[in-house]
Amino acid sequence: MGEQKQTVGGFDGASDNDFQGFITSRWPHLMRTAFLLTGQQHAAEDLVQSSLERTYVSWRRVSTADDPDAYVRRIMINLHARKHRPKLKEFLSPQDSGPVFDRPEHGDRMAQADDRAALLHALAQLPARQREAVVLRYWEDLSETQTAEAMGCSVGAVKSNAAKGIAKLRAIPALTEKVGSRGEK
Repeated sequence: MGEQKQTVGGFDGASDNDFQGFITSRWPHLMRTAFLLTGQQHAAEDLVQSSLERTYVSWRRVSTADDPDAYVRRIMINLHARKHRPKLKEFLSPQDSGPVFDRPEHGDRMAQADDRAALLHALAQLPARQREAVVLRYWEDLSETQTAEAMGCSVGAVKSNAAKGIAKLRAIPALTEKVGSRGEK
């Protein structure tokens, strides 16, 4: 009789190693996206871990997909919609801007930190779908089609939510003051 390969949870060692490599390479990016969606480090960590748990269960399918990141991003958006959306305002407060996951490249670091805090507070004021559209389109730099796939909606809904979200952000005095003061220098 042939020798049977030992598996854990239906996966062989190679699949586990592939999954571990995926997590290691994508963790910072996933954390940044989750933080922008939830507004707090602990909530972002929970969201990423829950998303990766679901990804692991489907890893064979995910790892052969054209874009594994899109698959995980969709899981994250769906989990965020179910778990965090009703509590979004309670998660975010003006005092809680959380950690900075990507460093500004140049310029006045204190001013950039103030700008980031103001932006995060402003994002917290957007309705959940507008926030998702703005984060995915402009912070994550996804196309309208990729954003629509991640959000599970039409490209038109992405355009509408992103436009409304950007309009609301432009109407927030704290942001317009920051942009105006940067342009005068």
